[in-house]
Amino acid sequence: MALEPDELAAARRNLGQELRELRRAVGLSGERLARRCAMSQSKISKIENGRLTPTMIDLDRMLTALGVTADQSHEVFALARKANTEWLETRALWRKGLESQQEELAALETSASEARYFLPTIITGLLATPEYIRASLTHAPGDVSTTVAKKIARQKILRAGARSFTFLLTEQAARWAILPPRGMAEQLEHLIEVSRFDAVRVGVIPHGTVLPRGPMNTFTVYDDRLATVEIFTGRLAFRDPRDVAAYRELFAMYEEHAVFGDSARDQLQEWACQSP
Repeated sequence: MALEPDELAAARRNLGQELRELRRAVGLSGERLARRCAMSQSKISKIENGRLTPTMIDLDRMLTALGVTADQSHEVFALARKANTEWLETRALWRKGLESQQEELAALETSASEARYFLPTIITGLLATPEYIRASLTHAPGDVSTTVAKKIARQKILRAGARSFTFLLTEQAARWAILPPRGMAEQLEHLIEVSRFDAVRVGVIPHGTVLPRGPMNTFTVYDDRLATVEIFTGRLAFRDPRDVAAYRELFAMYEEHAVFGDSARDQLQEWACQSP
């Protein structure tokens, strides 16, 4: 996902400049550093010139080869975290086109073997009925028919079976009424149906569940390589392994407090019946 490319490029340049200065300070050429790291000189050059964002493993190998101090290492990893954090504002998303976002999301879902979705406020498009999807896009500019169609098309991946999907919904997310009662009841019935797919786990967290941390934001974790966090004004994407691990741990905590299987389906059915 290409989020705010100008800011991301600047963060890469800052990181690369710091690595180049550290290399020069110890008197190593790019070629000698490459040999010590078992990396190509071309890769070292791209990193130092901000054309390539190094992985955490790349950085560890480079910093070890350079023999940096703990303080220097901390500073470099702080720059790396910024270079691996991306921001996309909602207005930029609209300019780019909601249809393009659907293609990017479909690519992420296809490339991941495990995807985890924490949904504290609203039901995600992968689990939504066409009526719910359209209602959720009433704030978006222009005709959203193509976006609705692409969201529905993305749902086919839930039946494929080659990947696993875990969805955690709070009671508020499941019952937030963006449709009239009958439409919400149909949406909850749809959740029950999807929860029976082999590749899908749907967990719910009813009101009154004692939780050590409040549900602040919707977030998604793709394997151990990417976490995305949604807020009103845009979306953050984290690629730093420490950030991704933090969201995986947070998801696991919420997962421990959710109910799954028949218990979740019984709860969803109860909420559906409470919709007049």
